[in-house]
Amino acid sequence: MKIEHIAIWVNDLEQMKYFYEKYFNAMAGELYHNTTKNFKSYFLSFDTGCRLELMHRPIIPQNINDLSKEYIGLIHFAISVGSKERVDELTEQLRKDGYKVAGEPRTTGDGYYESVVLDPEKNRIEITT
Repeated sequence: MKIEHIAIWVNDLEQMKYFYEKYFNAMAGELYHNTTKNFKSYFLSFDTGCRLELMHRPIIPQNINDLSKEYIGLIHFAISVGSKERVDELTEQLRKDGYKVAGEPRTTGDGYYESVVLDPEKNRIEITT
């Protein structure tokens, strides 16, 4: 078994698609639009076969995504970039481009080398080897 995809509700579908394409080499499929439900989505594919679904529907309430607190439920997802050097490079590129680095590159107690960044809508992404 494997996780086939993870889905995120987003406010700005095009901005979020661009972010994951630019920084994580995701490839977007065609825009899906269900006019009856006023629902739009993109499936973004990664080289490993994993996918991320970005979804938008105007009636979905906002998520606080408060960095000072954590809540039950999905809190982050990790994207492997292959090396410590690439973790450092991508973290610095995102910082330079104005994205928040919520956790500096480091080796964690369980042996991962990672940083934590926020996407444009404050979802936490662990960038790891």
